Amino acid sequence: MELFHHGTNFAGGWRIGDAMSVRVLGIESSCDETGVALVQTRSGQVPQLLGQALYSQIQMHQAYGGVVPELASRDHIRRVLPLTQQVLQDTQLQLHDIDVFAFTRGPGLAGALLVGAGVACGLAAALVKPVLGVHHLEGHLLSPFLSADPPEFPFVALLVSGGHTQLMRVQDVGHYELLGETVDDAAGEAFDKSAKLLGLDYPGGAALSKLAEKGDPKAFKLPRPLLHSRDLDFSFAGLKTAVLTQVQKAGNEQSMSNDAEQESFRCNLAASTQAAIVEVLIKKSLLALEQTGLKRLVVAGGVGANRVLREQLQHNCAARGIRVHYPELHLCTDNGAMIALAAAMRIEAGVESPQVDYNFEVKPRWPLQTLSKEAFN
Repeated sequence: MELFHHGTNFAGGWRIGDAMSVRVLGIESSCDETGVALVQTRSGQVPQLLGQALYSQIQMHQAYGGVVPELASRDHIRRVLPLTQQVLQDTQLQLHDIDVFAFTRGPGLAGALLVGAGVACGLAAALVKPVLGVHHLEGHLLSPFLSADPPEFPFVALLVSGGHTQLMRVQDVGHYELLGETVDDAAGEAFDKSAKLLGLDYPGGAALSKLAEKGDPKAFKLPRPLLHSRDLDFSFAGLKTAVLTQVQKAGNEQSMSNDAEQESFRCNLAASTQAAIVEVLIKKSLLALEQTGLKRLVVAGGVGANRVLREQLQHNCAARGIRVHYPELHLCTDNGAMIALAAAMRIEAGVESPQVDYNFEVKPRWPLQTLSKEAFN
């Protein structure tokens, strides 16, 4: 096959030839979004997103106040093939035009991961094409490389996605050093749990941020756990408890006599909560940059779309001569593009070889930093 350099086979390892392009189909199904995308990469050039399709299960899970794993898995089964067909139609390509099938191997919900893995491996087996399992957080970490302002290695990465809040030193593709992480609740969980306490629908992070626009961020003195610890770990469980205390205090006092006062309380508490989370994320990110001596920061994951976080990070980093890179807003959520991109970049960097082994193992728990220690899975 002309795709493989010097005729090497799938299992023996291969790299992208200097004049060859590779099309990677990525499938993301780790939680409550089904994403499919096609990325094309050519050696020495910026990867190109050819097309993508995404379906969110938010409306379905709202009735339960959170993700129901069994429902998530069943919905992935319904959506993944129609989304794949949509991407192929949008790009005017056929299945046989795809060179590598990539899927999210973990972390995530086991049943949901198995859907994407099974479909990717099934399609690849039918076409005798190679597959590659991708780390979900590596997808987020590398997603800014699809933006109009892609970063350069090395850099510090702030990963704020769902149940993960981590700072990583990123030397290159597949070379990640954990600098610090949350010891309890992640930033995204603090947003969502605080939003629920304020009576906002799941997922509440975006709703809390919108409510915060009308509030005073200094109205409540909320804790900033580990802010002055001089290490790079995070803790947001205490903040959630403080928000609960304020809600209970307001309810017990019954001091708000009308709807306007109740709304003002909710807006102010939302703004104060957001300010506490953002301040901790910024302080820790700046400390990581100081300790590593690096001058480039990548912010990725769902919380990375927060407007206040972006504005304040930009201001603080610009004053220190530090470049900040974000994925495009539509790539902050879970999506297939980041999975296809991560697979393509791992292949091009020679970090991992796609295989014709269709044993679709998934890893619901999978620390990102272990990728630096694992050889060809």
